Amino acid sequence: MSDTMENKGAIDTTDSIYFAPLLPWQQTLWSQLTTRVLSQQSLPHALLAAGMQGMGKRAFVWRLVAWLLCRERHTHLAGACAKCESCQWLKSGTHPSLQVLPIIRMPISTDSTDNAEKLSNKAKDKKSTKPVGNSALKIKIDDIRALQPFIYQGGQGMRICVLDQAEQMTVAAANALLKTLEEPQSQVHLFLISDAPAQLLPTIKSRVQQLPLQTIDIAIAVDYVTNALGHTVNREVVGTAAIEQLIQLANGAPLAAIGMAQAPWYSKRGLWLTTWQALRSGKRSSVAASDYWQNQLGIEAFIQLSEMMLLDMRRVSLGLSELQKDVKLSTVLEIHQPMAAGLETFASSLQQTKIALQQNVQEKFAYDKLMQELAYL
Repeated sequence: MSDTMENKGAIDTTDSIYFAPLLPWQQTLWSQLTTRVLSQQSLPHALLAAGMQGMGKRAFVWRLVAWLLCRERHTHLAGACAKCESCQWLKSGTHPSLQVLPIIRMPISTDSTDNAEKLSNKAKDKKSTKPVGNSALKIKIDDIRALQPFIYQGGQGMRICVLDQAEQMTVAAANALLKTLEEPQSQVHLFLISDAPAQLLPTIKSRVQQLPLQTIDIAIAVDYVTNALGHTVNREVVGTAAIEQLIQLANGAPLAAIGMAQAPWYSKRGLWLTTWQALRSGKRSSVAASDYWQNQLGIEAFIQLSEMMLLDMRRVSLGLSELQKDVKLSTVLEIHQPMAAGLETFASSLQQTKIALQQNVQEKFAYDKLMQELAYL
C-alpha cells in the first residue's frame, strides 16, 4: 500500500469482507440495487447504512463497494468476481478509486460478535495493543477537506468514499461534508456507516438515502443463528426458544446474537445472580467475590454481563417480563428487587469503570470496587 493511500484511510480488509456470501436477510435489497445499476439507473449520490451492530450493515456496504468497482460486475451479479484488477487492488488495500475515513492508527475496538463488521487498517501502530477509544475515531474537518481532490478530480470513472463511524464526525467536519452532499459529482458515491444514526446532524441525514437494512424477518434470523451455532451455546445443546431469546437480547441483530452466545460471559448469567444474592445476604464478602470472578472473566466481560443483567432488572422494575427466561431472574427478584435509583447508580458505576480502565486503572481495583457496590444493589 502506498503512503498516500494509507494516509487517506484506505483499509486492509480480507476476502471475508469483500467477497463473503450475502447474508440471507439482505438478498432482496441486493437484488434491487444491482438491478438498478445494471439497468443504467444510477444509485443515489449518498447512501446511509445505519443501525445497531450485528445486523451486517458493514458486510453489505463492503460487498456492494467491491461489486460496483468490479470490472466484471455485469457477468457476476451475486458479487464481485474477486479476480479482476479492481478486485486485486481491493485485496491489497491499494484501490485508487476508494477512499475511507476515519484514518485509524491503532487497532479499532469493535463488536467482536460480527467479524464482517470489523475493520482492519494498515495505518495503525502495530506495537500497540490498547483499543482505540471513540475519541480517537473522530472524523475532523481536515479529513473531509483531504477528500476534496479525490471527489472533484473528474474524468476518472467511478469513485467511492466510505465514512465509517459517521456519527464521529465533528460539527465542522459534518458542515464541510454538506457541501459535497449538496453538489453531487458524476460517478462519485458516498457511503456513510453509523451505529448511532441519532447522533448524525439532521442536515446530514436529510441529504442521504438510508438503506433499509434494519428489518430482519425473525424466521430468517432464527434459521441463520441456529445454523451458525450448530444447535449449541457454550457447548450446551439448545432449542429454538434459546435461539429466539438470544436474538431478542441482541435486539434482532443475528450476528450480535451469535457473538453473544459465544461470549465467555453468556453462560455465567446464573452465576452472576448467585453471587449477587450471596453478597446481599452477607454469605460472601466482596473481596472473596472479586477474587473469584477475576479467575472467571476479564473485567470488560464482567461489565458486559452486568449490563445485560441490569437490562432485565430494569424491565422487571417497570412491570415488564424478563427477557432471560432461562436464569429465572423474576424468581430471584421476588425476594429482593432493587430500587430504580440503585439500578441507575450501579449502571453509572459500570460506565465509570469503563472510563477508568481506559486510564490504566488496575483490573483488580476495578473488580473490588464493583463487587462492593454490587453488594448494596
